[in-house]
Amino acid sequence: MSPYPHAREDRPPTAASRGALTISDLDKSFQIGGQARRILDNINLDVRPGEFVSIVGASGCGKSTLLRLIVGLDTDYSGELRLDGERIATTSLDRGIVFQDHRLFPWMTLEQNIELALLNTDTPKARRARIVADHIALVNLTGFEKAYPHQLSGGMAQRAAIARALVTEPRLLLLDEPLGALDALTRVHVQNELQRIWMTQRSTMVMVTHDVEEALYLGDRVIVMSPNPGRIRHIVEVDLPHPRDRRSPLLHRLKDEILAELTSGADAEEARDNLVHLPSREVR
Repeated sequence: MSPYPHAREDRPPTAASRGALTISDLDKSFQIGGQARRILDNINLDVRPGEFVSIVGASGCGKSTLLRLIVGLDTDYSGELRLDGERIATTSLDRGIVFQDHRLFPWMTLEQNIELALLNTDTPKARRARIVADHIALVNLTGFEKAYPHQLSGGMAQRAAIARALVTEPRLLLLDEPLGALDALTRVHVQNELQRIWMTQRSTMVMVTHDVEEALYLGDRVIVMSPNPGRIRHIVEVDLPHPRDRRSPLLHRLKDEILAELTSGADAEEARDNLVHLPSREVR
């Protein structure tokens, strides 16, 4: 029996599903010291509805900048960004984002923090409590509705942030190093929770991470980027069903290949300094 009894069957989303992201000929520059510095160069990527895509690369390759453009926090770029065919021009409830810091308001309870995301929607007030309760249950935090952020562990607070991002039912959820501040054991637990949540919701998710093992464990595809300027170097298909077994020989082989690619060549020193190297476990 699947460990995720409430998850939907692991099958490709239908063409009618929402959440198709199209990135075409995307370039992004910053003015630094009076000169334009190219941060992203010729990014082309199609993300399928309901797909989980991971992005890895050394610091400075533009991963987080790319997420900011997709969510609409920065609109100064050239090229095309479209969600379900509509050009991305500003922020929208159709796109949610979770950062490394949970950013919960300390003076609000868990349920108040999550309900806050519904204030600018047309959701009737009478339904909000039910929706909030459903999303608290989705992230396995039932019983902590009245808890304040300081009363939650780091992993619980980050799951609360994920619930807050999902409560508006976005077509696309962006995750910017969402587990980077957690200790190793908590990180593994929240990875499992994130996989379960994605299997249940089937929202399209795009996650930035420095952890290659994490990227492979969660992602249907892993986008490998190189820096100066940021370019897509390689796209790795992870041909394994969900939920995944961390001991899979394929995951370990792909991890070794990606690390070898990222730690060779001109950007080797920067990659070694910034990527998470977890020792490969012996597969028995």
